[in-house]
Amino acid sequence: MTHYLLTVHGPAERGEFGSYGSKEEMEEAFAATGAFNDKRHADGYWVFAGGLQAASTATVVDGMGETPVMTDGPYLESKEVIGGFWVIDAPDLDVALKLAAEGSKACRGKVEVRPFDGLAWAGPNGAMSLKPC
Repeated sequence: MTHYLLTVHGPAERGEFGSYGSKEEMEEAFAATGAFNDKRHADGYWVFAGGLQAASTATVVDGMGETPVMTDGPYLESKEVIGGFWVIDAPDLDVALKLAAEGSKACRGKVEVRPFDGLAWAGPNGAMSLKPC
């Protein structure tokens, strides 16, 4: 099995109902996404997922210099931003792409699929180690 990141992309500017045109559309998408999530749990693909607050709430941290520099707002100016994500554990890319298509339909947004190159896990003594996908 391989871990994949499924990122949901949507407009940077959000209205009263996020990226949805009405309260009804938003509620339908939330219900469909909830059903999608429940199915991923039941099928054993679920690792974790989350929705993100608006990009305007982001803080960019540049710790490469002597003193960290923190800047308000997203790292890049863009018309689209990541609005949420799933991390799944799938046997191959074909399954991950199928699940992404279902997630895209549920949340009514474009979904990008990327395999992890490795994962960091905390061991029993709290030490971090890299575990390949």
